[in-house]
Amino acid sequence: MKNWLPLLVLSLTLNACAANTPHPTQAHALEDRIWDVDAGQFISAQKAFQRAGASRYVLLGEKHDSAIHHAHQLRLLQALADQGRAPALALEQMDVKHQAPLSAAQSTGTQDAETLASAGQLNREGWRWPMYKALISHAAKHQWPLLAANLSRADARDIALGKVLPDLPALDATQRTNMENDVVRGHCGYRPDTPVLTRIVNAQRARDVQMAKVLDSVSGPVVLVAGAGHVRTDRAVPLYLAEPVRALAIAFVEVANGQINPEAYDGAGFDLLWFTAATPRPDACAKPLTGLVAPPAAPSNPNTSK
Repeated sequence: MKNWLPLLVLSLTLNACAANTPHPTQAHALEDRIWDVDAGQFISAQKAFQRAGASRYVLLGEKHDSAIHHAHQLRLLQALADQGRAPALALEQMDVKHQAPLSAAQSTGTQDAETLASAGQLNREGWRWPMYKALISHAAKHQWPLLAANLSRADARDIALGKVLPDLPALDATQRTNMENDVVRGHCGYRPDTPVLTRIVNAQRARDVQMAKVLDSVSGPVVLVAGAGHVRTDRAVPLYLAEPVRALAIAFVEVANGQINPEAYDGAGFDLLWFTAATPRPDACAKPLTGLVAPPAAPSNPNTSK
């Protein structure tokens, strides 16, 4: 498989290997509705915005290539501004090692998203720029601090390759099993050897820990934009926050044809599920897996003539 995000061939790419989803000809019954997981009921967008405004951390879990998800994220940021809130905006799409030049660029007063993206060395091709342009522009316009939140690609790769053993908090057996299963699902059902799988999970956890540190580096409210797998309260960034009870985890979830019961979707680890239309995409599993998760090559048949 050739992941469309050039982050790490070993990095967890949640749901990247799902089959191509056709765009429905008419609106799905769940589309644009918001499900409160704990309450077991739908709530209005206004109610969701109010809960976001009252939260210390707002974690927005997306599919990176969904323009619909980015549009809803912008709506939420605009609602926070309308409430008089001024959160920092943390982005998985920039590595923490580029925070200094990003802050320096923002300190000049520039509101130009292109300038800020360059300062934070956002990989425009990998992250399908300009998909994040409106979010960065909004934060810059309102003078909200921009935070580069991700562990660097090189650091995560070193962990996954076993070159670095990260110092990570304890993880119980259920959480580890779930993270391992996330990796397997994210790589078309292929399960790497246990040592490789363990290192991939460690790299993913190291990224979650890094993002949590960035969120806790500011004293005021903060919004994180990241892949949905990173915002799960049961095994990702919220686990490592100083005040996890003050976090609101929102997953933007693409609807599936014929699946109209909100409880049939994976709501574990999320406070709100915001249902959206599905973005058509090619089957990522149509190509062979590569990198650390590539299955071993089949032995050649010595009896086969050359």
